[in-house]
Amino acid sequence: MIYSICRRITGNDADALDATQEALISIVKGLKRFDGRAKFSTWAYRVATNACLDEMRRRSRRPLPGLVEEHTGDPFVATSQARDPAETVSAQVDVDSALEVLPEDFRAAVVLRDLVGLDYAEIAQVLEIAPGTVRSRIARGRSRMAEIISGNQTPPSDRQNSQP
Repeated sequence: MIYSICRRITGNDADALDATQEALISIVKGLKRFDGRAKFSTWAYRVATNACLDEMRRRSRRPLPGLVEEHTGDPFVATSQARDPAETVSAQVDVDSALEVLPEDFRAAVVLRDLVGLDYAEIAQVLEIAPGTVRSRIARGRSRMAEIISGNQTPPSDRQNSQP
């Protein structure tokens, strides 16, 4: 589960592996500080999310390679019914691509809600923000993802108003 969260938040396998490793090390080192006020899984997700955000900040300071990373898949794909494998892969690539474009704040909230299944209160604990902010970030993130997947990749603020 930690790797799955990291993969979705960071957007690629290399950074996800680095963030997962950092998260697991932090969890082990921080076990004495776990106070039991939240569920262990909520605390572990917070540690993992923070590791991902740290990794993404480090990534932003690294030069970009000239090669396009090949999508290798994500082990955290749950389907409720049998689908054509090509459709499943296509949908997964669409979701991964949309997640990569989302701002970090929206991405973390959407991943924790829609892919991990945490409730709003748990996400608020993980991200250390108010539950109302969680709802807002999830709604905005989902809306932006729907726009991206449907083909409208221009942010609303950059769109020309069609009214005179």
